[in-house]
Amino acid sequence: MIPWENLDTASIPGDGGTLRLRRRGTEYAIMLGQNELMNSRLSGSEEALATLACGRIASRKAPHVLIGGLGMGFTLRAALGALPPGAAVTVAELVPAVAAWARGPLAGVFDGILDDPRVTLREVDVARAIGERPAAWDAILLDVDNGPDGLTRASNDRLYDPAGLGAAYAALRPGGVLAVWSAGPDRSFGRRLHDAGLSVEEVATRANGRKGGARHVIWLAVRSGRG
Repeated sequence: MIPWENLDTASIPGDGGTLRLRRRGTEYAIMLGQNELMNSRLSGSEEALATLACGRIASRKAPHVLIGGLGMGFTLRAALGALPPGAAVTVAELVPAVAAWARGPLAGVFDGILDDPRVTLREVDVARAIGERPAAWDAILLDVDNGPDGLTRASNDRLYDPAGLGAAYAALRPGGVLAVWSAGPDRSFGRRLHDAGLSVEEVATRANGRKGGARHVIWLAVRSGRG
């Protein structure tokens, strides 16, 4: 078996620990300690995050979408495939090295999607991007952690607490969608979404996009009204 090779490390701002980019043959992984945050062979649930959310707003002529977390670009690629030519997609990535990996060792995985004219990549905390403008987004997609539990960075908890969900509600246009990826279910988070005034659907999906394999969860929370 081909051994794993460490390609690079990056510190997560705010004492969030250290990310490691690893390669084994044509396979890549991003690790936090012993936790594998993402793998280039498993993209099904990240793609589902985008297709489920963007499918709700694809009929809008020029939807604006905010994606929290660049990762390996799977959510971004799926969003671009589901959105019309007039869409605008902003990706908020907190760790500068992750953005650099996308044009460096992971360039083959990204395959040019950052050059799509609809895409803007910002090296900024997604919480800041959410709070900048009210009613700015038709969809907000969050894949910045292992779910609403702040695994990679304790301050990510503020995205999922009542104040953070209130900020997301305010940042959405009427009828807009907040979509959140999680490694597993969280009943209390579903209640918090409901208490924030959002109508909630919880969708189970597979990491590999097919039968078998790890099961992940995507929350689709919609702000009332029409866009």
